[in-house]
Amino acid sequence: MAVLVTGGAGYIGSHMVWELLDHGEEVVVLDRLSTGFDWAVAEAADLVVGDIADQALVEEIIARRNVDAIIHFAGSIVVPESVSDPLGYYLNNTVNSRALIESAVRGGVKNFIFSSTAAVYGTPEESPVNEQAPLRPESPYGTSKLMTEIMLRDTALAHDLRYTALRYFNVSGADPQMRTGQSTRGATHLIKVACETATGKRASMDVFGDDYPTRDGTCERDFIHVSDLVNAHYLALERLRAGGESLVANCGYGRGSTVLEVIEAVKRVSAVDFPVKVSGRRAGDAVAIVSRPDLCKAELGWTPRYNDLELIITHALGWEKQLAVRNRL
Repeated sequence: MAVLVTGGAGYIGSHMVWELLDHGEEVVVLDRLSTGFDWAVAEAADLVVGDIADQALVEEIIARRNVDAIIHFAGSIVVPESVSDPLGYYLNNTVNSRALIESAVRGGVKNFIFSSTAAVYGTPEESPVNEQAPLRPESPYGTSKLMTEIMLRDTALAHDLRYTALRYFNVSGADPQMRTGQSTRGATHLIKVACETATGKRASMDVFGDDYPTRDGTCERDFIHVSDLVNAHYLALERLRAGGESLVANCGYGRGSTVLEVIEAVKRVSAVDFPVKVSGRRAGDAVAIVSRPDLCKAELGWTPRYNDLELIITHALGWEKQLAVRNRL
């Protein structure tokens, strides 16, 4: 049996591939390499360059590799970009996910794990937020992910398919062994941008809004180490294979940090006092969102190993140095 990882050449997907291989799984990656990199895929995995919307290709992979589980990361993830290009996001995140789910059903794949997002909540009325909170996405990105959750729910009721949708909070850091990390060009992730600025790859960085109703006026987020996140996916896979029912769960630490707190932490860890500019608010940004991860811990037996902001930043900075060496080769 094999696990099909869509978007496995990207940031989180490439970490997932290593997590699966570390557990002795057979892995096939499907990625069109629009934002991912072929070199980011572990050599022991089989990389197929293609699109999840190509149902003939997907169904051929499922049959040829005896795929029993799909872990779905492929999609677009930039909130402000989704505001300016909603149709692109509904195509890539929702329409293409529908095609993938249909291919899974046709191919008899029984286990499906979906990369969802805390953006489905918008700005919640209570924080930390649990899975019973109202779903009020404030961007097409969040809505596109929620629509896929709904498709999975309805498909699981009609077919022999069980799923887990993990609602990510702010994923950061890099593989502690430096095998992979966040390599996307022009990335918008806060810790990635701050680390690029600290290492001289950017002249300065922007803070988008300092007049929010938070303790220092900047947005507040729950930052989770990417290695802890992919470990939750592996535990979700084990649970589904053991007959577990479908599940939607938050994946975060339950601790919030503001934008300015993160920037100060990056300056402290890197020992670089880089320039920071305050700009206007970005469309689609929620004010503050912190997870309540109790369900994930209880159902998956998940125990985070890297729940420390400075450790996350240390790994992220280490990866920036790795990338600098790679780009000089």
